[in-house]
Amino acid sequence: MTDNAFDVVVIGAGPGGYVAAIRAAQLGLKTACVEKDKSLGGTCLNVGCIPSKALLHTTEAVAHARGDYAKYGIKFASLSVDLAIMMAHKANVVDTLTKGIAQLFKKNNVTHFAGIGSIAKPGEVLVTGADGSSKTIAARHIIVATGSEVVSLPGIAIDEKRIVSSTGALALSAVPKKLIVIGGGYIGLEMGSVWRRLGAEVEVVEFLDRMVPGMDGEIAKLFQRALMKQGFKFRLGTKVTSAKASDDGVTLTVEPVKDGAAETLNADVVLVAAGRRAFTKGLGLEALGVALDKMGRVEVDEHFQTKIAGIYAIGDAIRGPMLAHKAEDEGVAVAEIIAGQKPHINYDAIPGVVYTAPEVAAVGKTEEQLKEAGVDYRAGSFPYLANGRARAMAATDGIVKILADAKTDRILGVHILGAEAGTMIAEAVLAIEIGASAEDIARTSHAHPTLSEIMKEAALAVDKRAIHI
Repeated sequence: MTDNAFDVVVIGAGPGGYVAAIRAAQLGLKTACVEKDKSLGGTCLNVGCIPSKALLHTTEAVAHARGDYAKYGIKFASLSVDLAIMMAHKANVVDTLTKGIAQLFKKNNVTHFAGIGSIAKPGEVLVTGADGSSKTIAARHIIVATGSEVVSLPGIAIDEKRIVSSTGALALSAVPKKLIVIGGGYIGLEMGSVWRRLGAEVEVVEFLDRMVPGMDGEIAKLFQRALMKQGFKFRLGTKVTSAKASDDGVTLTVEPVKDGAAETLNADVVLVAAGRRAFTKGLGLEALGVALDKMGRVEVDEHFQTKIAGIYAIGDAIRGPMLAHKAEDEGVAVAEIIAGQKPHINYDAIPGVVYTAPEVAAVGKTEEQLKEAGVDYRAGSFPYLANGRARAMAATDGIVKILADAKTDRILGVHILGAEAGTMIAEAVLAIEIGASAEDIARTSHAHPTLSEIMKEAALAVDKRAIHI
């Protein structure tokens, strides 16, 4: 095999792509990864998951210092925030982790090609560099892991200054007096939380009559109530018809989705967080006969392979939740399939987390989905308010809700609103993965005093025998 010939070539070095490349190399396959951006890690690491969590963590500390710490007897004579240092911390975290991926490539003998990757024909990837130069590399197997891009709205031009995507919202040079968020999903609420904690007035405009579509309805209502206590304002069932930016700010025109008069809103910055779409343009897929669905996602079979033998796709480029950990699992799976193994992904055991405060985490089915499917189920819930550790932490806003099959007691869904929900959901994910029952969790010893005891009590509540309430 020549220097430019590989067993596997991955296009895209985001969470799905770089993980697929590393796993393929671990399995003894000669592997290369093509990435168009200067740094590895994709949207998630560079302008998404990681930098947003850095800002969420530091601004949560600010919020505690300005209010909650007083409950513990910790008081500040004065408090100031240096936004430049905060942003430098975020950049340092990103830089360290992107360099870490480069080291992992080196450790696992993955060859990195810098440039835009496209598929010239089955078995060949064309890499076009920033200087316009190009080279062709041969590949027995090609994995498309090109991720997703921001969805804009008709008549709204994102300039990343006044009208921003999540990328621009992560790099504002000053705290806006007023931030309007278009879209009541994960990204908008997380970025809204960052700037609300730093003093911005935040208003969320959502097209649907509820926020966070797809979230369990009861949890969504409690979540919205918690954010409103923090100062968030919500306009549900409202559509944005225009947005005009100027040197002074942005003027939005909005109107009710059903009936009502149009209104004008003003903001210093507008964040467009109306969702993301698969990034598949420029790959040459359609010319090869690779099928795309109406949303531009690559159609694949149960082995992640397209209609063209040897061409696969994973992550945001295919259907399913646009989550980094889902892409990582698919990256591992496709590498193992290529190597002749038989991996399996249980898509009912893929968690979702909103990293606000309180956090929201969920896995499996919602009550609405179970009712629609006609599934006979039982529900058990337990509030943070009744947990000793939550009381000690002054983190009593929240609830754990478990949905189990009425006949078999098998856990069908778990929904958490509260502190450390993103960590606590791991137990529920494992339970669904192994087909555990609510009784299994109820009979499992949970350390005292911990927040995890709320999970145990919720499992007991499925059988109406919670102890501490």
